[in-house]
Amino acid sequence: MQATTVLVEGESDRLAVEMLARRRGHDLNAEHVSVVPMGGATSIVRFLERYGPAGADHRLLGLCDERESHGIARALCRAGIGSGPLDELGFHVCHADLEDELIRSLGIDAVLNVIDGQGELASFRLLQRQPSQREQPVPAQLRRFFGGRSGNKIRYAPLLVAALPVGQAPEPLARLVESFAGES
Repeated sequence: MQATTVLVEGESDRLAVEMLARRRGHDLNAEHVSVVPMGGATSIVRFLERYGPAGADHRLLGLCDERESHGIARALCRAGIGSGPLDELGFHVCHADLEDELIRSLGIDAVLNVIDGQGELASFRLLQRQPSQREQPVPAQLRRFFGGRSGNKIRYAPLLVAALPVGQAPEPLARLVESFAGES
């Protein structure tokens, strides 16, 4: 069975992918699937050399932010994986980032419930009152909350995925996890 390596930008993405995979009944070890955080999309060349056709020759899948998609596409082409729409190459693109996708899929109230469940709703409300945040839409404030404090993205990614109603995962994340089945 060919190993599958899923390349993601960071640790929070890894945790989100693994959480949704578990929720959907995947046993990543048994399916020979590894989710590998690259420490940023600009590191993809090194990971393609290691896991791609010129390296371990794993089946490659991935998740990236839209602003990184052109660089990812160029790197995949140079590595001999192919060209064309990223999703056809197994790489799925989040509009802004995964947190944005999760906020839209869950809805603001559900995200606030997750934050409240962690005892941090007062901290979020304090952020909302900051002059630089007052005029921002709530989804932007939530993204700032998750990205502004060290470790928050990592802490909240699996919690947000766990809070998703069945069948309501963000499309890029859902398509990525669906692609694990039957081809590894």
